[in-house]
Amino acid sequence: MKKLKNIALPLAVLVIVLVVSGYANNVPNTEPKEQISSLESKDHQTINLFVTHGHCSTPFAGVVTNLQLDIASRSDQGNPLENMHISFEVDPNTFNVCRAKELTATIRKPGLFVGEHNEKITFTSTNVYTMGVDWYQVNGKMAIKGIEKEVKFFVTGIRDPKETIASSLVLSGQVNLLDWGIDYDKIVNGKSNSVPTKWLYLNMRFDVPAYQPSLVTVSAKEYISL
Repeated sequence: MKKLKNIALPLAVLVIVLVVSGYANNVPNTEPKEQISSLESKDHQTINLFVTHGHCSTPFAGVVTNLQLDIASRSDQGNPLENMHISFEVDPNTFNVCRAKELTATIRKPGLFVGEHNEKITFTSTNVYTMGVDWYQVNGKMAIKGIEKEVKFFVTGIRDPKETIASSLVLSGQVNLLDWGIDYDKIVNGKSNSVPTKWLYLNMRFDVPAYQPSLVTVSAKEYISL
């Protein structure tokens, strides 16, 4: 009888350990793997701009390089564009005036948008706020002639009714050239104006990369049956 007790006790302990171990190994790992969908610029990507002075405007376009749109995947079925990150560069030496080609040399005039070291105009987003359905406020930092200032743009999503997220985005907004110390009238016409030409408007449409929702990784083993 004593020998049976000595054998039964260790055996019971072993069974409990195996059951607990099997249960622990069966607990799923719900930590999502982060996936990021990215869009890199195409060779033909352009941005539309114009400045207003008096009752007329000068529209022009530039070539965009290093356009990057990053979208982190989500496992909660939320809107992935809420956490998007946008950055791009524009070479002011590629500016071309749309309706009056003779003004292209003026818009490329050194000191206006072209800096001493031919710096590119750059933008990098820092915060994104959802304003409505497919409508976002994107704050960031924009550099002109190497001088960086905080700016605010708006991004609108475009999609058909069958799409779950936008297939393309339109970034638009305006910046005050005086924030960068740019006196448009003095640089272009030789003298400052009492009502300065100060607003630069931007508009750019670009595609959204194919989005893959985050997958939940589950690691489980069969229960140990005894």
